[in-house]
Amino acid sequence: MVKILLHLLPAALYAALGLHFWRACHAGGVSGARQCMSLRERLVLLAALLAHGAALHGALFAGGEMRFGFGVAISLMVWLAICFYWVETLYARLDGLHALAMFAGVGGSLLPALFPGDHVLTNAGSPAFRAHFIIAMLAYSLFTLAALHAMLMAVAARQLHNARFSRALASLPPLLTMEALLFRLIGIAFVLLTLTLITGIAFSETLFGQAFRLDHKTVFAVVSWLLFGILLIGRHVRGWRGRMALRWTLAGFVALLLAYVGSRFVIEVMLSRAY
Repeated sequence: MVKILLHLLPAALYAALGLHFWRACHAGGVSGARQCMSLRERLVLLAALLAHGAALHGALFAGGEMRFGFGVAISLMVWLAICFYWVETLYARLDGLHALAMFAGVGGSLLPALFPGDHVLTNAGSPAFRAHFIIAMLAYSLFTLAALHAMLMAVAARQLHNARFSRALASLPPLLTMEALLFRLIGIAFVLLTLTLITGIAFSETLFGQAFRLDHKTVFAVVSWLLFGILLIGRHVRGWRGRMALRWTLAGFVALLLAYVGSRFVIEVMLSRAY
């Protein structure tokens, strides 16, 4: 019961903030759109992040072991993404994106309670593994934020093209500003993903005596790295933007999800196995 309440607390805070931001967007329209979070809103979001982090810690290290199932993986990705988002709001005007981030937080905070998973990570005490794990989760979280950002841009671009811009989307930053932020996120995440692959190879060599293990995680991670690398090169050389950039972003994110989260979902949820 206590564990469930630990997950319900951040979900309730995220939901309250999400409804607050949603109503503010619809009530304010274009002229009333706010440009940043108020101090009170920042503090409530910070409280939600702290509560979410505490619940995650309990789920990750339940029973003195490091457990990392499907629900915890998604929750950790979302938590880190919202942490990055909270910091980003200090420097960029992201009004209109707040409600989407909060509702993602609701789902992310509840997933470990719905799908706790019993997959225990071996060698969790190894410094090489910890470095690999932290860098990988940072990369996952930034790509998660970039994917949410890209989907919202796609909806906004379609409504703008059809001249049917809703009040909620009217409070978004200009598309060029959103696009610049998207590629900044992808650029940082790509560096982290590169480091993830490098540390993964180093960890594999230390643990198994071979530098490269050809399994589904490695294949999908490399595919994702190639897709995002091509996207960044295309942006720099050919000036890719708009639908082209959004499609490559979502394709790379899907490949990255399949690298770990997708396999854990199949094993734990569809096949109901813990290993």
